[in-house]
Amino acid sequence: MKLLKKVLYVLWIVIALIVLGVLLVNPSFFSVDNLTSFIRQFESQLLLAYILFSCIRGLFLIPSTPLVLAGAVLFPDSPITVIIISMIGILFTTLMLYYYSDTLGFSKKLEAKFPAKMIKWKGRLQSKNAIWIVLLWSFFPFVPTDLICYVAGIVKMPLKYLLLGVLIGELILVSCYVLLGTGIFEWFMS
Repeated sequence: MKLLKKVLYVLWIVIALIVLGVLLVNPSFFSVDNLTSFIRQFESQLLLAYILFSCIRGLFLIPSTPLVLAGAVLFPDSPITVIIISMIGILFTTLMLYYYSDTLGFSKKLEAKFPAKMIKWKGRLQSKNAIWIVLLWSFFPFVPTDLICYVAGIVKMPLKYLLLGVLIGELILVSCYVLLGTGIFEWFMS
């Protein structure tokens, strides 16, 4: 099990570093246009590819925003479908990060490096107001929701509060993104 944990840890770090390197060298690589063209390569299985990419994007620390906007552009006649697929992907990532946050051993490193902050976040995320922290964090577009999911898994926040907070916060945000993406598509097409 320890060998598997080390292999997963190294593999995840390598992939994350590659994605981070691509983001630093060529930030436009993950633009809406590039994601749209990537997904269009699978024209016959477009919806399946979009669902798959929506579910795995969080494992590689790719933000959901460009993918949601790309979905709105790819499927302008199906905004509800894009919202549902995006939310399934976000909730799947939430569960994966929550349950596997400790598997790679980051919790021990974080607790050793930031013991006071971990105690503080544990208190916050295990309180009855934790749902509001997650909801606001999920709704705010400039911070990664994946981060709060990861920390929630480490401090063992009640899963129902995490899921409900992410669901409400991200549903509002994703709906706005889909409306924005559909509006952009309609503006370009007119």
